[in-house]
This record gives sequence, C-alpha cells and structure tokens, in this order.
Amino acid sequence: NITGDIYIKDAEGYFRYQARSDDMIISAGYNIAGPEVETVLLTHPAVAECGVVGQPDDERGQIVKAYVVLNQGFAADAALTRTLQEYVKSAVAPFKYPRAVEYVTSLPRTETGKLQRFELRRKAAESAASKLAS
Repeated sequence: NITGDIYIKDAEGYFRYQARSDDMIISAGYNIAGPEVETVLLTHPAVAECGVVGQPDDERGQIVKAYVVLNQGFAADAALTRTLQEYVKSAVAPFKYPRAVEYVTSLPRTETGKLQRFELRRKAAESAASKLAS
C-alpha cells in the first residue's frame, strides 16, 4: 500500500511521520521535510503563516524556500530574513534553514483552508527559471 507518506524508524522501533513524499525537499543530498521547517517558523512572533517548498537550484538540486505572511508590526526586510534563517538553524539541523524567503500577503489555499503547496512549488519553479533567464 503506497500512501505517499514518509516515515522514519527511530532507535526504539517506532515509526515517526515526516511528511508527504511530494513535500520532501532534497537539497545537496539531504532530505528535508517542508512541514518541519514550517512548524519552526510558525513559532517565531513575526510569522503569521508560512509555506515551505523546494525551489530548483543548479548547485544543490533544490533549496529550501519559505513563503512567509508576517504579523502586523514586522517589516519584510533583509534583517528579518537573516533572523528567521538563524531562528530555524537554532531549532533544527542547520542544513534545513530556508536559503530563500519570500514575503507574501497571503498563501494559496483550498476552499477548506488547506495550504496548496503545489502552487507554491510552481511559483518557486517559475522564480528559479526567471533567475536563470536573467
């Protein structure tokens, strides 16, 4: 039975859910669960909402890219980007931090409110393609 879910088996033999297989980011050979990075970002006071996906990258295969909706009172600038990156590095393995952060006013959602990561992946791919073209 193929569910599309990825689990890891811990030292005690228990299976722990990581992410959907299409939500996994493979960057420089590392497997990174986008929802794990989202969980960390959502604990930062500046972040109201976020979505994390892989963005195509020539050097690494993919990089971790975070789309972030800010809470009121926070400015979308380079200083905040560095702060969020360091925040993630301090909470999970450093290779999982978002190398790219894009601030948005809203995230694509279904009618029931579920995050449409496929739309974020499409947007990230278009962003990577436009950087290559320029």
